[in-house]
Amino acid sequence: MHALPAAPAPAPQRQVLVGASLAVVAMVMLTGSMLAVWALQRREAIDSTGSWVPDGTTVPEVPTNVILIAFVGICVFGQWAVWSAKRNDRPHTVLALGCTALVALLVINAQAFVYHRMGLGVGDGTYAAMFYAITGMFMLLMIIGLLFTVVAAFRYIGGRSGDQEIIVSHAIYWYGMSAIFAAIWFLVYVTK
Repeated sequence: MHALPAAPAPAPQRQVLVGASLAVVAMVMLTGSMLAVWALQRREAIDSTGSWVPDGTTVPEVPTNVILIAFVGICVFGQWAVWSAKRNDRPHTVLALGCTALVALLVINAQAFVYHRMGLGVGDGTYAAMFYAITGMFMLLMIIGLLFTVVAAFRYIGGRSGDQEIIVSHAIYWYGMSAIFAAIWFLVYVTK
C-alpha cells in the first residue's frame, strides 16, 4: 500500500508583520488626527487672544531636538537588528535590540524632563490639555515600543532565531514612531 506524499508547507502568513504594519498605520492616523485638532485649537487661540502658549511657559527645545536626533539612532539600531538576524548573528542582534531599548529609555527620560521643565498642569487651559494629550499618547506609544523591543529580544534570545519576522516588525514599529515624533516635533515643539 502506498501513502500519499506530504503536502507542501503552507506559505507563511506573516501575521506579526501585517499586525505591526496595521498598528503603525493606526498610530499615524491617531497622531494625525490629534495634531489636526492641535492645529485647529492653536489657530482659534491665536485668532481670539493672539497667543497659544500660556504666559510664562517656555518649551525646552534642546531635549526635544535630542529626542528627534535619538530616533535616528533607534532606526539604525532597529535596522542593525534586522541585518544581524537575517545573518543569524545572535550576539549582534541582541546588542542591537539592547541599544534600541536603551535609546528608547533615553527618549522617555527626555520627554519626562520636558514635562518637568515646562511646569504645566493638565488643567491649565487648552494648550496644556492638548499638549499632554499628544505627548502623553507619544509616551504611551514609546512604552509599548519598549515592551515590543523586550519581547522581540526575549523571543530571539530564547531560541527562535529562525523567526526574523518579529525583528522586522520591530524595526517597522520604530520607523513609524520616528515619523510620528517628527510630526509632533514640528507642530508641537517648533511651531508652538
